Amino acid sequence: MRKNFIMSISLKNTNRIDTTKYPFSVPSIKHLITLDFSSNVTFIIGENGSGKSTLIEALAISQGFNPEGGSRNFNFHTNNSHSELYKYLKVVRSTRKLENGFFLRAESFYNLATNIDELEQNKPGILNYYGKRSLHKQSHGESFFSLMQNRFQDNGLYILDEPESALSPEKQMAMLVLMHNLTKSGSQFIISTHSPILLSYPMALIYEIDDELGINKTLYEETDTYITSKYFLNNYKKIQNDMGIL
Repeated sequence: MRKNFIMSISLKNTNRIDTTKYPFSVPSIKHLITLDFSSNVTFIIGENGSGKSTLIEALAISQGFNPEGGSRNFNFHTNNSHSELYKYLKVVRSTRKLENGFFLRAESFYNLATNIDELEQNKPGILNYYGKRSLHKQSHGESFFSLMQNRFQDNGLYILDEPESALSPEKQMAMLVLMHNLTKSGSQFIISTHSPILLSYPMALIYEIDDELGINKTLYEETDTYITSKYFLNNYKKIQNDMGIL
């Protein structure tokens, strides 16, 4: 079995960190311990504002990816809003050479699609790597999945921030198959998500963020995502009634 590209992350230069300022004021970042990435697929989950996207973003930047998404060859920017956390990440890598990779984030996908169209105008043929159609000329979900199908390749590092935001449940299940095929071919995925479907990937490593307990490994059926989703689906009429909307 091939070693993963990224083996672990932790904080460095902690004596220079001001924990009163963002992002180090976020509990999950302030108390970040060593996180190992021993599985081909690692999930980082938590409530909105817990710091998972901030951590995913910093990890992607530390590996040379554009803060707003893309491969390591993308250098566009529309809003330099990323934090300086990447400067304080100690990333332990294997000796494997990274040839394929992509940082995909839902928040700035529109900007990424626009940049791809601009690149196509200057260098026709770029769209061949993205399904041969402008991502702007597809639905949000179609463009997301088209990018994954066409741009993600074997032996790659793929860092994804809430990819389910554009995908239907059916497309999320299709994404599981896509991920599985790519991991069998030496790829590594590190994903932040709220999706109970994506989280179900077998043998995935799951880190759950808790403001009081920090970031800890957990099992799929012990995650808040799974517990809450299951409870709602089994009791949705009662919950709607309790909320006064039934």
